[in-house]
Amino acid sequence: MPTTIQQPRLYFTVTNDLTYDQRMIRICTSLASAGYIVCLVGRSKKGSVPLSALPYNQKRLFCFFEKGPLFYAEFNIRLFFYLLFQKSDGICAIDLDTIIPCYLNSRLKNVKRFYDAHELFCEMKEIRQRPFIYNTWKLIERLTVPYFKDGYTVNEFIAAEYFKLYGCSYEVIRSIAKYYPAKIIQKEKYILYQGAVNEGRSFETLIPAMKEIKVPLYICGDGNFMEATRQLVAKYQVSDKVHFMGMLTPEKLAVFTQKAYIGITLFEKDALSNYYSLANRFFDYLHAGTPQLCVDYPVYRKLNNLHHVAVLTDNLSADNLARQINQLLNDAQTWQTIHINCLKAAQVLNWQNEEKVLIRFYNNRFG
Repeated sequence: MPTTIQQPRLYFTVTNDLTYDQRMIRICTSLASAGYIVCLVGRSKKGSVPLSALPYNQKRLFCFFEKGPLFYAEFNIRLFFYLLFQKSDGICAIDLDTIIPCYLNSRLKNVKRFYDAHELFCEMKEIRQRPFIYNTWKLIERLTVPYFKDGYTVNEFIAAEYFKLYGCSYEVIRSIAKYYPAKIIQKEKYILYQGAVNEGRSFETLIPAMKEIKVPLYICGDGNFMEATRQLVAKYQVSDKVHFMGMLTPEKLAVFTQKAYIGITLFEKDALSNYYSLANRFFDYLHAGTPQLCVDYPVYRKLNNLHHVAVLTDNLSADNLARQINQLLNDAQTWQTIHINCLKAAQVLNWQNEEKVLIRFYNNRFG
């Protein structure tokens, strides 16, 4: 009799509420299309919108606590017991904040475990500058990551750090937008920041820079620096120029990005996670044909040397940000050149190419 091939069941774990995580939507959709049974597990928040129908399973875990150490403790306990009673062939922890229940379940159930390191978690500014929090996460990292020999991250610099620290040879799978043929969309003269509104994203200098910039700034996202950013807007009296749009669905965010005239990708370099970052928004702007002002750090510099899709800066002062943004706003020729380069680069730098690496990674692990 013919042998029935078992479809591997994969569980991916995050601490967000799933709706806005474009990176995980791409990963899970690609693997589901490749024949895997996929479930993405996240959290349920008070303001969570209903989940959209997608080609993979989704599960939100309710927590009484919404943030801080109690949230992480509660979520990890709930995640542990949820995974314990699910049939799985592989469990993938997305960053460090879900790694403990993934590790324990993989050991108890003898299933494959994977680590998806989107960043150097312990080197984020909001963690690095708080000794107790840093030491707690670093201990978790040392106790777990060495046992996750199979994994991947977003660039070769972060991969090299994990090899140096723990001897883990992680593959590079970049988080890049899916390619769609360019639509002719009328650009509007506004600046866009999309993504996490967190510490270390240079809002302390971007907001005062807006005093010298005539066009508005739209901030699409949320995070641990949101309230501080609102206070900066009030302090520098730019509430007429800076607009907070909150969390947008991927579809609505795409429209904002396509119409934007300039995108913003800024990080403070004093956090190693920032210095070696490769933000999703870098590629989102690129695919929208939106020139961006971006930090001159190793990964971005390497990509920009090949494709010239951004204006790079190593000076994050308010005066310099205002000067460079205004220069790009007023230099139509430079803007047009970068705009065209973005559309060309999108045909090479896209998820259709990157997902081949992802699928090959899992196919190699499951035969």
